[in-house]
Amino acid sequence: MTITLLDALTFGETSLESFKELGTLEVHQQTSEDETLERILHVEVIVTNKVVITREHMSACKNLKLICIAATGMNNVDLDAAKELNIEVKNVAGYSTDSVVQHTFSMLFYLLSHSRYYDEFVKDGSWTESKLFTNVAQPFNEIKGKKWGIIGLGAIGEKVANIAQAFGAEVQYYSTSGANNNTNFKKITFSELLESSDIISIHAPLNDKTKNLLDQSELLMLKDSAILLNLGRGGIINELALSRIIDVKNLYVGLDVLEVEPISENHPLLHVEKKENLYITPHIAWTSVEARERLIQSTIENIKNIY
Repeated sequence: MTITLLDALTFGETSLESFKELGTLEVHQQTSEDETLERILHVEVIVTNKVVITREHMSACKNLKLICIAATGMNNVDLDAAKELNIEVKNVAGYSTDSVVQHTFSMLFYLLSHSRYYDEFVKDGSWTESKLFTNVAQPFNEIKGKKWGIIGLGAIGEKVANIAQAFGAEVQYYSTSGANNNTNFKKITFSELLESSDIISIHAPLNDKTKNLLDQSELLMLKDSAILLNLGRGGIINELALSRIIDVKNLYVGLDVLEVEPISENHPLLHVEKKENLYITPHIAWTSVEARERLIQSTIENIKNIY
């Protein structure tokens, strides 16, 4: 079979050699919208992470049998068109759970412990000049005894909940679909979660129910000194509203996802005054070495299962 990888750069140094055992392989590090059709026109299998595949693309590809999305989200492929044209579409679920959970706590500890401040305090010579063995200028709290609200208690959210509970947090959650009734944790309303939680982490998908779920009025409901983490999808938090509120309300915010990625040069979040209260990473929660290896292997299995 003929296989083309459209955005291999997202896999980093992860080996792609196993694909060659399946057939003829074409690897493209990145693929622009203008390049997509030319690169998929004669292949049987497409592997894409974020490159968009439209109805027009599929209609033009007479040999196309399978589209493998090397990710969980499937919004970059026209699924209705694929079904009509009898083209299989396979994604990969669960490969990054441990990686995202780990990054959730990485972001929390960075903000909770004021890591940026203390690292700079040492490296800029301030500690040497102080003559004191410690520094308590930026007080931090323990997780124990705090209320941790989770928005989206799926596989990732539940694992975060279990670890938070192990730290001694009181876990509560809001189901964005309304369908989750996990009795291991306290289910509450959205407004209750916002008003009572010391820490909030988002692990929900982006859909009609979650788009701008946290807008200006919801952000203003958060407790003083609350920590808000978005490890779900960009667009769940209104970023313009957040850029305004973070400078007038005492919030600490960690974002691994934005509505448009990469971040634009003049994005309002890059110009907030309270830069120490905002921690942004470039959509890396899913990218541990092990997660990317699982992703590639699962994608290969998806191809084998079809052929």
